Amino acid sequence: MDWDDLRTFLAIARYGTLSAAARALGVAQPTMGRRLAAMEERTGARLLQRHPGRFALTPLGETVLGNAERIEAEVLAAERAITGRDAALEGVVRLTTVDTLAARIVAPALAALQCRHPGIVIELVPDTRSLSLSRREADIALRMSRFEGHEVVARRAGRLAMGIYATPEWRDRIGTEQVRLISVLDDQAHLPEAKWLLEIFPDAVVGFRSNSREVQLQTALAGGGVAALARYRADAEPGLVRLCHGRPPLVRDIWLGVHSDMRHMPRMRAVMDAIIGALKASDAIINPVD
Repeated sequence: MDWDDLRTFLAIARYGTLSAAARALGVAQPTMGRRLAAMEERTGARLLQRHPGRFALTPLGETVLGNAERIEAEVLAAERAITGRDAALEGVVRLTTVDTLAARIVAPALAALQCRHPGIVIELVPDTRSLSLSRREADIALRMSRFEGHEVVARRAGRLAMGIYATPEWRDRIGTEQVRLISVLDDQAHLPEAKWLLEIFPDAVVGFRSNSREVQLQTALAGGGVAALARYRADAEPGLVRLCHGRPPLVRDIWLGVHSDMRHMPRMRAVMDAIIGALKASDAIINPVD
């Protein structure tokens, strides 16, 4: 097996479908299918078995998986060692963050950075998933929770205040009828704002779910119910009002992380400095004290 075979095998094993694996590797789904067929032909073995809706590991695939992951870790470590010595303020930087921050805070800051350093190419990935820095799914991550693992160098870069919002019509109906909530999907039900919303309205029903905060905001504007939203976004919407609820305010920490092997690269340092500067400059907006 060559490195492309291993990447194909690992991507399908992790994501379960050709389409998801193809997105992870940045190729088309038919290409991923051809790579799988070619790998099986070259190796003369079947490591993945197609089931309705997804692929699963065969017994041989389960045996091989650990070896493949160890090889991947060594290859990626070698790549980081090589690229970590790149001293030029140019090249690609892949940054992942949540959509709450991506469009209005991060994107303008990085566009301004590119005016000064046009050789830096930005790949901005707003994603609700926590893309892996160790597997090089991203170079830098800006998240609303602490990073795990000793390979990541992280720092708290800011704070984001949350509020409870609805249209004036919904505000006036609270207490006279059952409240409908706009919340997250089950995979994010553990997040502080999701729990906070249910604590404030324990008898409410969830009528709309989305992990996109922009979708939640637009749904609230359309009269879909009550949502927990970032104050810097929702306070600026004339169609929404912030509800008084008698509970302590919710303020979430913003964490910036980079793999330890990449942190000294000039282009990584420049991108991180630009993000930190943008968050500091926006602190009064994203974390109002009233």
